[in-house]
Amino acid sequence: VWRQRLSQRQHLKRSLATLDASEEALIACKQMVSELDPDGDAEMYEWAKNDVEQAASAVLAARENVLRAALGSESDDDSSQGGEGDDDATRAAIVEVRAGTGGAEAALFAGELLAMYQALAQARKWPFEVLNASDTGIGGVREATARVGGRGAFAALRLEAGVHRVQRVPATESQGRVHTSTATVAILPEAAEVDVQLDTADLRIDVYRASGAGGQHVNTTDSAVRITHVPTGIVVAIQDERSQHRNRAKAMSVLRSRLFAQQRQEALESRSSARAAAIGSGSRSERMRTYNAAQDRVTDHRSGDNVTMRALSDPAVLETLIAGVHQWELQQRLALLEHDDECDDIDAVLKERQQ
Repeated sequence: VWRQRLSQRQHLKRSLATLDASEEALIACKQMVSELDPDGDAEMYEWAKNDVEQAASAVLAARENVLRAALGSESDDDSSQGGEGDDDATRAAIVEVRAGTGGAEAALFAGELLAMYQALAQARKWPFEVLNASDTGIGGVREATARVGGRGAFAALRLEAGVHRVQRVPATESQGRVHTSTATVAILPEAAEVDVQLDTADLRIDVYRASGAGGQHVNTTDSAVRITHVPTGIVVAIQDERSQHRNRAKAMSVLRSRLFAQQRQEALESRSSARAAAIGSGSRSERMRTYNAAQDRVTDHRSGDNVTMRALSDPAVLETLIAGVHQWELQQRLALLEHDDECDDIDAVLKERQQ
């Protein structure tokens, strides 16, 4: 932890040094403009004015970098308490998709969301593995769990968590009426054994024969594994592998990630309920995106960005939404940080540098 904090402080010092240099450059540019005669050399005067504008933009960017660095220090403090921290930049992700209201249409939508994240993973060259899926038999999924590997997968996907809502005419609708269906998405940081210590006394492990499609080996051997964490009541069931041992290993990984995410959420809520409310917790109860087929529009309710329904099939379009909501979150956090009593020292440094 102390190494991470030292790294954050060093990053903050470098950001402040860059801010100093940017502000010195702005002062020099302003001085040059004041010494030029706009009537004597109009072209040089315009160049100097452009230099002032560019230098001013560089100062604004440098100030934001200082706030980013300070925010990073705060996040690192959070990580020691189970909150978000620098480790998130390297963690893989566990993606859980569940059909919500809307029956068969909700299950179809959940399946489309799972495929959407799989396509994004392929575009980013991240390993994507479905750990468990409850298929409906008509192309949808009641619930599914997948692992998205690759450096930074959790950091990139974490704001996808919440309620996704689709508005469209289902294929089975004979009257042409628009139905509203939902699916919930949970994005969990993949937890290592060092993150969550599991006591075997707290676990109840059951093995049974898998159900559904999968071939004779899946259905005729006791390969499915269900693990219950008795203290919390969290249950994880995996049946996709023929091997009981592999199913058990996957179930333990998912259980560990769920417990780790729960600990992080509890730490976040205890630290500042006001901050969580302002930024959003990323919980599956939050409505965060609507997919409107009739209007060919996908709206993110946090950033306010709109793209076409191609977001479900084109990773490049989805990337636009993801980038927008990350920028929105950064602005929310920076705004909170600027008014945070804990960061008065940073505010004072910035005020001293204002011209």
